[in-house]
Amino acid sequence: MYPFTYHRADTLGDAMAAADADGAAVLAGGTELVNWIRLGVSRPSDVVDINRLPDLSAIELADDTVHIGALARLNDVAGHALVRDRFPVLTQAIHQAASAQLRNLATIGGNPLQMTRCPYFRSEAPTPCNKRRRGSGCAARHGINDQHAIFGWTDDCVAVQPADPATALAAVDAVLVTESARGGRRIPARDLHVLPSQDPTAHHVLRPDEIVTRIELPGAARRSAYVKVRERASYEYAIVAAAVALEIDGTTIRGARIALGSVAMRPWRLHRTEQLLIDSTIGSTEVEAAVAAGFDDARALPHNAHKIPLARNAVLRAIERAAAGEPAMRP
Repeated sequence: MYPFTYHRADTLGDAMAAADADGAAVLAGGTELVNWIRLGVSRPSDVVDINRLPDLSAIELADDTVHIGALARLNDVAGHALVRDRFPVLTQAIHQAASAQLRNLATIGGNPLQMTRCPYFRSEAPTPCNKRRRGSGCAARHGINDQHAIFGWTDDCVAVQPADPATALAAVDAVLVTESARGGRRIPARDLHVLPSQDPTAHHVLRPDEIVTRIELPGAARRSAYVKVRERASYEYAIVAAAVALEIDGTTIRGARIALGSVAMRPWRLHRTEQLLIDSTIGSTEVEAAVAAGFDDARALPHNAHKIPLARNAVLRAIERAAAGEPAMRP
């Protein structure tokens, strides 16, 4: 460990001003930041603790929208009646993210901001990684890349964004609300993360002094489900994941929203599949064809071609579960 200053913010204005300093890092749950400091990935000069900011952990319904304070802990979000009833896909995604102990600390505003788990990014020994050292290259491009991207990658970065809740939020058209001295924003969850073609060094679009204050989930997605494929049944990041929200009339799909996790540097919406699924029948070959069409643009790396059929089958399984209206599972 190395020395840094610690600042406990009591107001949002205080937090934004402190976070805007060069080398500052915001501390919420701490499950991400502490890990990166330990590995040497992050070396903040100042740590700004926002846990005492008032009114940032409430969960309430207003104007047919569920408003979730950014400091709400993951387990509190997953267990809340509004979320379990209206957005089972988010409850399911949270319950499959990390351990119960970590979910008691991690926040709904901080979790989607976590950085990639690419082993070259995490390496304590120097390896080429544009996200660690701009312009150094991407060791994973021609290295071990079995867990890496099948969508949206470039030669400058083939990493993936690993957050389970982020994938569910992208599938239900959630919006992140931010505050900043330069002016707050409303950022669609599907646009929060940065693809390598935009900037191979960045993880998300937030500015240094910009703080997520709440997440808004409009309407409801009661016919929704989250399927996570991983190497072991607990406390493991996804090989691939699928979040699906359906509108169904009998056995006919009237609307669909689908996001894939751990396949790109952002949750990847299958827009073509969503369009093709309209008016198709659950369990039909039309559904299989629509899902397959969503992978026409998938590009495998030398070691991860297996992720394409895994992701395709995860989507089909999630559609089945969403159509069946499976309740939000308990931890």
